[in-house]
Amino acid sequence: MQMPFPLAETPDEIMTEKGRKLFAGQSEFVKGVVAMSGLPPADRIEVCFAGRSNVGKSSLINALTGTKGLARASNTPGRTQEINYFTQGPELYLVDLPGYGYANAPLPVVEKWQRLLKQYLSGRQTLRRAFVLVDSRHGIKKVDDEIMTRLDSSAVTFQCVMTKADKVKDKDRAVVMEQVRNALSKHPAAYPEIVMTSSEKGDGIATLRSIIAGLE
Repeated sequence: MQMPFPLAETPDEIMTEKGRKLFAGQSEFVKGVVAMSGLPPADRIEVCFAGRSNVGKSSLINALTGTKGLARASNTPGRTQEINYFTQGPELYLVDLPGYGYANAPLPVVEKWQRLLKQYLSGRQTLRRAFVLVDSRHGIKKVDDEIMTRLDSSAVTFQCVMTKADKVKDKDRAVVMEQVRNALSKHPAAYPEIVMTSSEKGDGIATLRSIIAGLE
């Protein structure tokens, strides 16, 4: 019997090259969006990245694009409440959703962001997949589960991407992965594969590139 939510396999040469070519194109910051009216034209497919503060989202986007400093982390969790759009060549938008975890954000800011997130996830026809980033050291937390539930209700397929895999010892990884798989099994919108990554070491980057390239 196959383990639920297996790790994504290393892509074959064809898909590896397709992913390399897609991300060999120029990456540029387009704009930060604070309302649906500010979204750029829906003239290409897009994927979005969600994750709690300090999960390594900016580092992953920079590693994917090979562009150091393209996505910048905020020093204050919950401070940046914008949807940040980046072009990846002429074919793709990469969408950086603000890190969630709002301990230091005023309640009106949190509520405004939650409304925008709900509108975006429900109303963006060109959104092909959401990637929910989970810290390999900690597994899925309550705030992660909440964003996954929102993705379920919006009927947006999401895929779990484990970050900072190089920071976890093998004996601890099995425990975390069991917790992650159990949590994902409760979400109907969860794509049935997990991607293990390390932005620092480059692990899993080619795999994630090929997955995104396959969504065209």
